[in-house]
Amino acid sequence: MRLSNMADYAVVMMSAAARHCGGARTSAAELAAETGIPVPTAQKLVSLLTRAGLLRSMRGTGGGISLGRPAASISLADIVEAIEGPIAMTACVDQGAHDCGLEACCTVKPHWGAVNQAVRGALTGVTLASLSQEARA
Repeated sequence: MRLSNMADYAVVMMSAAARHCGGARTSAAELAAETGIPVPTAQKLVSLLTRAGLLRSMRGTGGGISLGRPAASISLADIVEAIEGPIAMTACVDQGAHDCGLEACCTVKPHWGAVNQAVRGALTGVTLASLSQEARA
C-alpha cells in the first residue's frame, strides 16, 4: 500500500499545522513555505481538510486556519480518508459492480473486510500529536 502524493502532503501539512496549535493561526501559504508544498496544492489540501473537519478556516482580519480539533484526537486514518476516501485495499469490498474477472469465484473476497479493518485500525492508532513531535536523535 502506498499513499498518493496528495495524502502524503496532507499528513505533512497537518503535522505542520499541529505544531502551530495553541499559537497564532496560520495560513495555507505559511504552511506551504514551511513544508515546501506548492501553494496551490496547499490551498487545495486546506479546502479538503476543512471540509472533513480536520482544519477550521476563518476569514477576515485575524483569520487563518487552525486544527479543527485537538491533535491527539486526529488520526492518520482521518487524514488519509479526508483525501483518499474510505480505506480499502481492493475495490471488490465496495458495493456495486467491479471489473474483476475472478469476483464470482474468489475465495479471498470475504476476508478483505477484515484486512481493511486491520489497516484502518493501525492508521487510527497513530495520532497527529505523535506525528507532529520533533524526531529524537
